[in-house]
Amino acid sequence: MSALLPFPFSNIVMIGVGVLLVYVAVWKRYEPLLLVPIGFGAILVNLPFSGLNEPGGFLRILYDVGIATELFPILIFIGLGAMIDFSALFERPWVMVFSIPAQLGILAALLLSLALGFNPAEAISIGIIGAMDGPTAIYVTSTYAPSLLPAVTVCAYSYMSLIPLLQIPLSKLIVSKRERAIRMDYKPSRYPKVMKIVFPILVTVIVGSLAPKGIPLIGSLMFGNFLRESGVVDRLAKSAQNELANITTILLGIAIGGTMVADQFLRLQTILIFALGLVAFIVGLSCGLLSAKLLNIITKGKVNPLLGATGVSAFPMAGRTAHLIAREEDQGNWLLMHAMAANVGGQIASVIAGAALLTYGEMLGALPAV
Repeated sequence: MSALLPFPFSNIVMIGVGVLLVYVAVWKRYEPLLLVPIGFGAILVNLPFSGLNEPGGFLRILYDVGIATELFPILIFIGLGAMIDFSALFERPWVMVFSIPAQLGILAALLLSLALGFNPAEAISIGIIGAMDGPTAIYVTSTYAPSLLPAVTVCAYSYMSLIPLLQIPLSKLIVSKRERAIRMDYKPSRYPKVMKIVFPILVTVIVGSLAPKGIPLIGSLMFGNFLRESGVVDRLAKSAQNELANITTILLGIAIGGTMVADQFLRLQTILIFALGLVAFIVGLSCGLLSAKLLNIITKGKVNPLLGATGVSAFPMAGRTAHLIAREEDQGNWLLMHAMAANVGGQIASVIAGAALLTYGEMLGALPAV
């Protein structure tokens, strides 16, 4: 009989949120690989008396095994690393300059969070939304503020799926029509092929030495890339790109959705986190665009400022969007290779930012070392 009782209103709201996530994923094609399982998980966990997020429930088991242990984000990074080709970045390493100002969204959200009364651990977890990297946000938040994980994760992935809706108007507001039409010739430069093998090892050693508590993040990303570039384990590289990444994405998404319990998610705190996440994305994209405009002035018009917005980690959506904006002004403008190079650089920078927060976060005060 109890199962026939009316749904609590809060559960109905959260089921509606789950349906909305599924809608934007299926009908709008926004980040469907993660928003579909997250949305469906939110629907499942908010069905009264399901017990799916209670001890013994399968969503709780997935959370305990893959998220509380931080295993799923690491496996996702192995798969992501196996998919990334750094060739475009090696050909034009100077585009890495855009990845530094593009991370300022992290700082903006972190400082605003502290000003609004969040404790340092919570502020770090909210600030990392500005990295625009879902696995990094999950890893950092599960370390510092697990109670914020549902809101931070859904916020990060929701805004990542809406990158074009933010990037396009900001690009047109900050970058003039003339600047958007600037052509940048694609002239591949030579680099030693051995770089593709040495690079993941070198990055792991350097970043791991400077920010040791971020080794699981940068190490898993670069391990996946090494599988790809070594040329001797094609089966493993393909498995990492496909089976490992796909299975982990499903389990990670539905486990995150399973944390979206009505009485824990429907709070003023959640609204604040979404507002701060929006600020982080806007600041990151805007700072990247402004830095590219400055470089355009320094180089006397040789750099298309649209590249500045690709220094974030929303790979490859930010790179594709910059290319499409440029083609709106000039159908013959082919900005894609430059944009993808900068976007790959942003992916690396976001992981380094997460590693730095994990290693040096206790310096904010009253934050226990992790």
